[in-house]
Amino acid sequence: MSFRPCFLSQIVIDESSDQQVIFVTEREGGRRIPITIGPLEAMAIDRAIKGQRFKRPLTHDLLIAVLERLNATCREVRIVDLREGIFYAQIILVTGDGREIILDCRPSDAIAVMVRIPQVPLLIAEEVLAEAGG
Repeated sequence: MSFRPCFLSQIVIDESSDQQVIFVTEREGGRRIPITIGPLEAMAIDRAIKGQRFKRPLTHDLLIAVLERLNATCREVRIVDLREGIFYAQIILVTGDGREIILDCRPSDAIAVMVRIPQVPLLIAEEVLAEAGG
């Protein structure tokens, strides 16, 4: 499977809707994918980008704290598939002893983790970009 580097280019939050949209754009080539996500996930992504902190950790902050305590790192996040209008993602972890762990997840959760760790790249499968990128 071939992957292309991408970035989170836009978050559209409509507080009157149950569904929000994030846009992911290819770094070279400019194809752009809209991904519909829930309002809580959109707020988690938006608040992390704005650097807002809370007294208690949110779920994505908790995951990162667990990784740190286990001496593991997030190497990358990937959007790997699009089936029946649903995007599928993975978080790729590396343990302290160098083992790779691939976790299946929703794209919104992968991106919520990614925006909290700025060096983590977002990769999208070429097939997904070809099908959904406009």
